[in-house]
Amino acid sequence: MRLTKKELSEIRKHLRGLNLTEEAQLMKRFIQHGRISTYEHVLSVTRLSFYLNRRLHLGASDSELVRGAFLHDFYLYDWHISDSHERLHGFHHPSVALKNAMRLYTLSPVEQNIIQSHMWPLTLFSLPRCRAAVIVCLADKICSTYETLVRSNPFPC
Repeated sequence: MRLTKKELSEIRKHLRGLNLTEEAQLMKRFIQHGRISTYEHVLSVTRLSFYLNRRLHLGASDSELVRGAFLHDFYLYDWHISDSHERLHGFHHPSVALKNAMRLYTLSPVEQNIIQSHMWPLTLFSLPRCRAAVIVCLADKICSTYETLVRSNPFPC
């Protein structure tokens, strides 16, 4: 699975520098799965979401899909530390990520749903309510599984 140079350029265009902000760069400090940083993880989820949307002709808005996917784990703390921000990280981090993202950026309802629902079905009542949210939820599961099992490389896309 590979994105073309044109598609990678489109992803950068849709991010509109979101990935270059000081806050986004903080995600490079935190480990997500194995040895993969949160920043590497969200980029992998963003690329895979874009790939699935394009190749399967799913019809989600590229811009909202890319921005929501990039911000889905924008919680900005190390969840591996026992006295960390949240004890039940899996259940609480979508709300923390959404709060952080809304504090800094203007988000569409689709982008908000992507962030809030990406841990479904663990977060039972935060349902993906649009195509983009379903795509990111699935892409996150694929990338997370790969990163946990391989532990040293982000999902190849």
